[in-house]
Amino acid sequence: MKGRDLSERFVSGEEVWTGRLLHVHRDLVRLPDGHETTREYIRHPGAVCIVPLLDDGRVVLVRQFRYPLAREFVELPAGKKHPGEDPLLTAQRELAEETGYTAADWRRFAVIHNAIGYSDEAIELYLARGLKEGTAALDPGEFLEAFTVPFAEAVEMVRDGRITDAKTVCALLWVDRFLDDRPAQRAAQPQSPV
Repeated sequence: MKGRDLSERFVSGEEVWTGRLLHVHRDLVRLPDGHETTREYIRHPGAVCIVPLLDDGRVVLVRQFRYPLAREFVELPAGKKHPGEDPLLTAQRELAEETGYTAADWRRFAVIHNAIGYSDEAIELYLARGLKEGTAALDPGEFLEAFTVPFAEAVEMVRDGRITDAKTVCALLWVDRFLDDRPAQRAAQPQSPV
């Protein structure tokens, strides 16, 4: 998709606010036509989101309160990267902390940029299989509840609006649509007796 250069060039900038997680910047940029304007955006350390699939076709979800929207949300396990941390290690750490599960098999299947108009946040999406149940170890001040549903029900929760979190919607639909061995297809197939 080559065409004309649409790049905006940095002229000058400043960090206007620094928090524990987010850093807000305001830059002066030169547009492709030579005019200048400002861009305000948030720097984010990056994050991961995990689709933990149990052998029986269920997926592990979490329910937690999200303060900016003042309500509970159903989400996939996820979390932010520590500075310099490998995203796979982040995914392994977050899955164990939030749900207690560990996984034998990990597959990175995509990256999403969920707020391109105002943030540089990138979320790495992982599929976790070969799950072994354990005990969650939530961070201080973190309150959530892990639970499982059949994968097909999780997709239906996206369809009917019970799941609206962007990373969760993307990850569930990506696995449902593009994964070669789709969990909904496996669960629908008759199981042979043991």
